[in-house]
Amino acid sequence: MTNEESTLRRQLADLLDWDHAHIPFDEAVKDFPPELRGRRPEGGPHSAWELLEHLRLALWDILEFTRDAKNHVSPKFPDGYWPPTPAPQTETAWNESVAAYRQHLRDFAALVNDPSIDLFAPMPHADGKTVLREVLLAADHNAYHLGQLVMVRRLL
Repeated sequence: MTNEESTLRRQLADLLDWDHAHIPFDEAVKDFPPELRGRRPEGGPHSAWELLEHLRLALWDILEFTRDAKNHVSPKFPDGYWPPTPAPQTETAWNESVAAYRQHLRDFAALVNDPSIDLFAPMPHADGKTVLREVLLAADHNAYHLGQLVMVRRLL
């Protein structure tokens, strides 16, 4: 692997959750008050729980699609990407969602850093899409909804 490719892979992996242009995930969810997790701000469409679960579900879907779209079944759009209720059923549900999202980030970073994976080649199982496209999609989606999560927290 060339130095340039190594640098690109490292920066792409970092892009999934870096703090250069937006808040990292751990800061967005750190000490989020349990009593506010299921509340929607006045006029707001989503609670913190809804955004957390949406982040987790979408990242999982993009990751699994990237690994093997041929055998992966995406949730039904759009309902399958959102939890059925605005509040987590338990504090454990919140913690499990946070832990799962973190694991998906680690798994995506490992995939991007795997030198056997060609970032630029069309994935044979994905209608010409590339791993590079999928990691950029994931990073963009993460940043957008993390911003919403921060806004919900501030409004509440």
